[in-house]
Amino acid sequence: MGDVDTPYRVMTVCTGNICRSPMAEVVLRTKLEEAGLADVVEVDSTGISDEEHGNPVDRRARAVLRAHGYPTGEGHRARQVRASDLVSRDLLLPMTAAHARALRRLAGGDPALTDRIRMLRTFDPTAEHEAGQPEDVLDVDDPWYGPDEAFERTLAEIEAAADGIVAHVRDGLAARRRG
Repeated sequence: MGDVDTPYRVMTVCTGNICRSPMAEVVLRTKLEEAGLADVVEVDSTGISDEEHGNPVDRRARAVLRAHGYPTGEGHRARQVRASDLVSRDLLLPMTAAHARALRRLAGGDPALTDRIRMLRTFDPTAEHEAGQPEDVLDVDDPWYGPDEAFERTLAEIEAAADGIVAHVRDGLAARRRG
């Protein structure tokens, strides 16, 4: 999408932008920083819904991030994804098949935009997904209605995909340099 001087832009997307997508944003920022890519990659997050607009990261998500040594997303305010977000991002990472469908609708069928949409767990080498299977087998479960342990499971699913996402971003940056 961009040239070598433009940051590579990644957006994580969930329902309300207070649990899964900000957790993924924090994890990816950390992993990209560890990989030496923080200066050339930007990560943010949004939600499909506007029901949580302006709210901070859920307290349970913050607690799990803190317990695992991550920043807690201080300053985050939930917002709804816009069509312009799709145009300005190199990679969009929906947490569920429903989120992916909503992003594709927002893209209006434009293949240049829909090709940027990849389920987050497609980058998890341990996620079992075969061609022809429904996309929802790769859903990151919504921890909101579950016990605190559900947030631990969500973080584990995000972390399992993070190295694959970093490798994908690194490849995307290399492709830009090759022109």
